[in-house]
Amino acid sequence: MAGRVGLASEEQAKAIARTIGAPEAMATRNAFRTLANSPTMAEGVFTHLTTLLNKNTFETRLRELAIMRIGWITGSEYEWTQHWRIATTAGVPEDDILAVRDWQNADRLTDADRAVLQAVDEMLDGGKISDATWAECCKHVPTDAERVEMVVCIANWIMFSNLLRTLEIPVEDGVMSWPPDGRVPESATS
Repeated sequence: MAGRVGLASEEQAKAIARTIGAPEAMATRNAFRTLANSPTMAEGVFTHLTTLLNKNTFETRLRELAIMRIGWITGSEYEWTQHWRIATTAGVPEDDILAVRDWQNADRLTDADRAVLQAVDEMLDGGKISDATWAECCKHVPTDAERVEMVVCIANWIMFSNLLRTLEIPVEDGVMSWPPDGRVPESATS
């Protein structure tokens, strides 16, 4: 499947990655190869993602559950597929990740998980976290720095979902779509 814009060649993407200090492995991913059509944009996105993924204080488990929820609700195949690997590599159990599909009825999630997932749903629905949900998040996300990162995280991956879906960036060849069971959300088919 081809996206709406062409993929930069791997050689071109690797050259851009070297210039901006991105790992060469990142340059082989279709999202980066799409962004490499605009080297300035690729650099900005890489810097932003590096900050969110590697220089943060917001708990990795909560971040990844939030991203997986966004991917599921928005029907972002690329986001779900890429972050499945990231979340499981970070030690988030597969059953916990799958629980984000219907988190309100899942009995395996923590109160912190539920608070952040409610925040995700509210930002997706109305662009803002309610006072009640904010108060619940504050019980589990203890510092102002982490709270800022939580909101930036959610907003960022909502934006990325929009970018990935609008540009129709395809999952890389040979990578299983919608892991681990191939179940596709209704939002991905409409």
